[in-house]
Amino acid sequence: MSIIVQVFGGLTVLAFMWDLFGYSLVFSNDYGGIIGDFSNGLLINVGYVECTKFAPNIPAAAYALFMMMFASITPLLMTGGFAERLKFKTFIIFTILWEILVFYPVAHAIWGGGWLDKMGALDFAGGIVIHTTAGTGSFVLSLIMGRRVGFEKYHGEFPGSNLPFAAIGAALLWMGWFGFNAGSALASGSLAVSAVASTQIAACASGTVWLLISAIRSKPSTIAVMNGVIAGLAGITPASGYINSQASIVVGVILGLASYGSALLCKRVFHIDDALDVSSVHGLTGIIGSLAIGFAAEPSVNEVARFGGGVIYSGNGQLLGIQTLAVVYAIVHSGIITALLAIVLQKTIGLRVSEEDEEHGLDVIEHQETAYNLQDGSGDIIRSVNHDERVPLLRHLEGDKHV
Repeated sequence: MSIIVQVFGGLTVLAFMWDLFGYSLVFSNDYGGIIGDFSNGLLINVGYVECTKFAPNIPAAAYALFMMMFASITPLLMTGGFAERLKFKTFIIFTILWEILVFYPVAHAIWGGGWLDKMGALDFAGGIVIHTTAGTGSFVLSLIMGRRVGFEKYHGEFPGSNLPFAAIGAALLWMGWFGFNAGSALASGSLAVSAVASTQIAACASGTVWLLISAIRSKPSTIAVMNGVIAGLAGITPASGYINSQASIVVGVILGLASYGSALLCKRVFHIDDALDVSSVHGLTGIIGSLAIGFAAEPSVNEVARFGGGVIYSGNGQLLGIQTLAVVYAIVHSGIITALLAIVLQKTIGLRVSEEDEEHGLDVIEHQETAYNLQDGSGDIIRSVNHDERVPLLRHLEGDKHV
């Protein structure tokens, strides 16, 4: 439940921030190539009829609502990295500050007419702006916060709470990703079709790689194939509107191999507790997909691709160089800001709950809620702790914190 509270709570706060000033800071008048101004604060002059230069074919309000999705989900991707450890009040403060200091400037720089946009950097649906920044942030937070209790026992692969529910969530995510990527065409036409095709191809290629490797190493795994599909979806996101189907196959296979290897190295070799492999499944793949544009962007797919397209079509590395610069900027900017925020919060209000609270679980300790209410023979409500111990929940709700 702690993750659900973080996601739903974060979603409401971040969407509200977008209405108040976020959209304006990203898409209003450019200020030094770094950030926008407040001329569209409170969505003033963001009309239901008039269009914006960033989306000339749809009403400005529709574009603002669509981009709200990107703004709202980006910092929430990091919840998969620090799961079961972060204090909720710290989470709220960190998320608000990270959105303002990381997402808004990077989004403006690449999408909102900022310095990288002017140079010709491309990011169709968020590989740099979303996945690279959040993946970097998750990696940095995982290093600073340390491992969860029991990490060594499970080698970082903690038992899942409910795999069928996870599968439903992955299926909904897969379906929704078509809107995420194809919607970034901002029109119904060949570009949207190309984005959908690339998205499906890369997801299936990467999912196949994860499935095969898991079968070779042990047994075919539900978690593996889900992670593989999501890695493909995340990685193809920046390139989906610029590369053809053949390139998507190659990129999808590379995404699967790279993300699986990275997740294995992080947990088994370096013992980094990025709980849901956000840095590998989102961060690394976002980087790969963004760089793939520099190699395989095809002007016939999207005429926006500058410099004659990627290396394969133009014979020069101009676009690849700019893509590399954009990726490095996103990594450095997100990494430094994330580290500074984490260190300051750690020294003031604290990052982690206590080890004892972590053992009992954030659901009860932080939120006084539990996902599964069961009853013992006496009628007391009980909950699972550490997968093999059950304690009465009612006593906690009545005032005994350490049940």
